[in-house]
Amino acid sequence: MRDPTHEPASPAPSIAGVDGCRAGWLVVLAHPLARDAQEHQVTVCARFDETLTLLPMSTVSAVDIPIGLLAERQPGGRDCDRFARRLLGRRASSVFTPPTRPLLDATHYAQVRGHGLSIQAFNILPKIREVDRVITPALQQHVYEAHPELAFQALAGHPLQDRKKTVAGREARLRVLENIPSPLFHGIRAAFERVLRACKRTDVAPDDILDAYVLVWTARRIWRGQAQRVPRSPQYDARGLRMEIWY
Repeated sequence: MRDPTHEPASPAPSIAGVDGCRAGWLVVLAHPLARDAQEHQVTVCARFDETLTLLPMSTVSAVDIPIGLLAERQPGGRDCDRFARRLLGRRASSVFTPPTRPLLDATHYAQVRGHGLSIQAFNILPKIREVDRVITPALQQHVYEAHPELAFQALAGHPLQDRKKTVAGREARLRVLENIPSPLFHGIRAAFERVLRACKRTDVAPDDILDAYVLVWTARRIWRGQAQRVPRSPQYDARGLRMEIWY
């Protein structure tokens, strides 16, 4: 789907996949038209605002975090969350319902119990809060909410059978990345292994690395005007932020 308000920039910007991890944010920065396109800059940032400082201004970034929040609870969350679950089928549980903005400052699960927020979603609430405090409609011109499982499904042509935290699931996702016919992903298995060796498991998990790399693919598709989003006509929240998920 080509969105006339998101035409590819010229000259080619850098692109980035950004995934939350235990240490903060794992950032994979790539340059799609560089001669050494398979060489990526991989950085762990403690805070989300550090990722914005790290990345060049023109970078198209795909970030696995909710952007734009409802003011009041809606069954199933935002429209984009519900559409994404329908597409994912058996992997639908990987799409958490984000908090409404009034719940954003909660620090204990008891404060949100009964408001439709799962414990998994509560656990990433600090990261949602980080992003919400700095994101603006202007930043959304190059910082996009994305979802790794939607990207992996689009690449594979079907939902992946095994969960990403299993050995089988990790291998399946790595094979999907290896099959991308772009210089950006040449040698991706070796790149994955290098990042795995460089990072402590207590800081970055193997699935964080795979998610960040598939978000690079999503960012590339957004830059090239080839990405899709759900829904096609997004909702806007009270701050004017688009509520959409790209893949």
